[in-house]
Amino acid sequence: WAFPFPGVFLVEDFIGEDEESEIVELMDRDDWKPSQSGRKKQDYGPKVNFKKQRLKAGSFTGLPSFSKKIVAQMKGCSVLGGFLPVEQCNLDYLPERGSAIDPHFDDCWLWGERLVSLNLLSKTVLSMSCDSEDSIQLFPTSGKENGELSLPGSLAETSEGTNCPLSPRLVPSREVAVAIPLPRRSLVVLHGDARYKWKHGIYRKHIEHRRVCLTFRELSAEFSAGGRHEQLGKELLEIALSFQGRPV
Repeated sequence: WAFPFPGVFLVEDFIGEDEESEIVELMDRDDWKPSQSGRKKQDYGPKVNFKKQRLKAGSFTGLPSFSKKIVAQMKGCSVLGGFLPVEQCNLDYLPERGSAIDPHFDDCWLWGERLVSLNLLSKTVLSMSCDSEDSIQLFPTSGKENGELSLPGSLAETSEGTNCPLSPRLVPSREVAVAIPLPRRSLVVLHGDARYKWKHGIYRKHIEHRRVCLTFRELSAEFSAGGRHEQLGKELLEIALSFQGRPV
């Protein structure tokens, strides 16, 4: 069963093997701090209290120098026009630590619509889930090698080898799980429904080897041109895009 899932943009082989090795080597020169659920992290961004909706630059000195080329390359992606990252979070996953990240929404007060992640060192699966009471119409897949959606009422072969008609089904959103395969060195962008309606997470079973990801976030409308905190947003962007940062 399948259905159209808007809001996911994926680029395979976004960077080459040599660049991947160089980036990971540069990251490993800095300390990785313990994080939740068996992860380690490096943060490049302002100091934020999301519950109280307060922030300050603190010791934020910008994104790391090696990200300048990555950010420039993003301009070639159709969904990333005008994307200006103000924060970067590097996460390190290892199966030996039971690394995972629970299904969650990223903050919407400070961070804008597009979430961008570069997946390095090994493949994984981004799992999407939804708590909405809305229903989703699922369509039967053809069962062929191309996996394309079949038309409503098409014939599908059962385990007994006979043909029977399969029609679209309406099911609650909370009963649907969506798996997005992330190949090694791929770039994924979540926006729209995939950003605001569906939670995203990575389960332990999908961490088979060391995995490092770089996640970039842009400012929300409140911190952008015309927003209530436009001036603070400008100051943060100026720091971020100096590309002279060290982990905070």
